[in-house]
Amino acid sequence: MTERTVLVTGGTGGLGGAVTAAFLKAGWRVVVPAREGGAATPSGPVVHIAADLMEPAGAAHAVAAATAEPAAPLRAVVNLVGGYASGGLVHETPVEEFDRMLRINLRPTYLVTQAALPHLVAAGGGAVVCVSARAAVAPFPGAAGYVTAKAAVLAFANAVAVEYRARGVRCNTVLPSVIDTPANRAAMPDADHQRWVPPAEIAGVVRFLASDESAPTSGASIPVYGRA
Repeated sequence: MTERTVLVTGGTGGLGGAVTAAFLKAGWRVVVPAREGGAATPSGPVVHIAADLMEPAGAAHAVAAATAEPAAPLRAVVNLVGGYASGGLVHETPVEEFDRMLRINLRPTYLVTQAALPHLVAAGGGAVVCVSARAAVAPFPGAAGYVTAKAAVLAFANAVAVEYRARGVRCNTVLPSVIDTPANRAAMPDADHQRWVPPAEIAGVVRFLASDESAPTSGASIPVYGRA
């Protein structure tokens, strides 16, 4: 029997599958929202639901599914939804593309966390884990929108850590470099893939940050760079 629930956004992606598997192995009930999906499964450790996390109603729907099992209260939220786009330098990048990076990476993280926080507080505490990127602290040229968006995710997570520390909710962030996913290999076939970090290794860090094992830790920015 599972006794606690984690809400994993982006749980169907390259990293999300590994994160979901890590929580399942640890005995968690896992709720995985996606834009397109079936109705919530009536029982079992994984609940797949359809929810548009770019909108407040979709985020609220996902959190409702995550809090629907009294025997397994929501104890953690993992924000994996995001996206990447490269382009030219700042003066060559339309503001619409800059706005799109902010919207994709920051908005669902904010909305889902906002909807979940009252439930985490009511349950006696819990954890939020966000995904930023190494680019947030070590920018590279040609991706100002992405760099700014991931830095905003990091800043938001730190704000949550400060605001909810006294209420028993922790918030930490992982900063990947290049994740070794099929999509990234297809996009960069000539790169040294052995230097990239495998999703399963990041998933282990995420699970740790969501668990009671990391109870003293909040407001941390954890590099998960592999050898890249």
